[in-house]
Amino acid sequence: MKTKHAKAKNQDAGSKLRLSQLPAYLIVVFWVIFTFVLLGWIFAASLSTSREIYTGEVLKFASGFHFDNYITAWNSQNVSVFFMNSVLYATVSLIGIQLICAPAAYVLARFMFKGNKLLKNCFIVAMSIPSIMVILPLYSAAVQMHLTGTRSLLIILYICLNVPFTTTFLLNFFGSLSHTYEEAAAIDGCTPIRTFWKIMMPLAQPGLVTVGIFNFLAVWNEYFMAMIFASSDSLKNVGMGLFSMVQAMKSNGNMGGLFAAVVIVFMPTFIIYLFLSEKIIAGITAGGVKG
Repeated sequence: MKTKHAKAKNQDAGSKLRLSQLPAYLIVVFWVIFTFVLLGWIFAASLSTSREIYTGEVLKFASGFHFDNYITAWNSQNVSVFFMNSVLYATVSLIGIQLICAPAAYVLARFMFKGNKLLKNCFIVAMSIPSIMVILPLYSAAVQMHLTGTRSLLIILYICLNVPFTTTFLLNFFGSLSHTYEEAAAIDGCTPIRTFWKIMMPLAQPGLVTVGIFNFLAVWNEYFMAMIFASSDSLKNVGMGLFSMVQAMKSNGNMGGLFAAVVIVFMPTFIIYLFLSEKIIAGITAGGVKG
């Protein structure tokens, strides 16, 4: 009798808990439906004509599917140039950020030395400084070093601007790893550098993958720095490229090509979230587990 009473009590508690969470579930369901409808409309618009978009007949596809909008956007509206620039910026910046921040975070997390806490605080302070506050000194320095009008400048800026966040993010991951790994490596004769690359770096893979995804998306969607330092169409990323296309659309009225360009630009971000969402969640939660 006591067991049945306990089960009934647990079921009642579970039902009350589910009812209390119902508003949150409804909000999530509404947001998911709204997002899918919005993305579906954009994709449908990318296969429609400008007349169908202006008249609100996007979902009817009265004139068929216009896949030529993608060809027009890729070739005629310089989407190929903007896309490849963003691939270059995001990939090279990601590699540079990881090579700088992973060793820095490991040293700060595993070794205590004079100034350790000060360096950690400096990274945190650097994260709080808006980019607009340093834009004039950066531009002045770029002019003096004759780096304006080059892709190298944007890559350097993207690396430097993401170092504080990435290093701070990785501190928890390296700090949560057990010291027994390093002790065992030292017994086997591994140097600290070899221990880092061969043992500690692979163990921190969830954090490296997660922050790498964040950095890739941040560089891919970046707009402000590109607006200041990308002085020509050949240097623009997808953010600046889309803005230029919106301005051009006002004169040529090619709405179908514009939405096709939006889909092309959005697709890498969508694919990353679609296939790597579990790794993002796992990487975020892994940093709070102590080894």
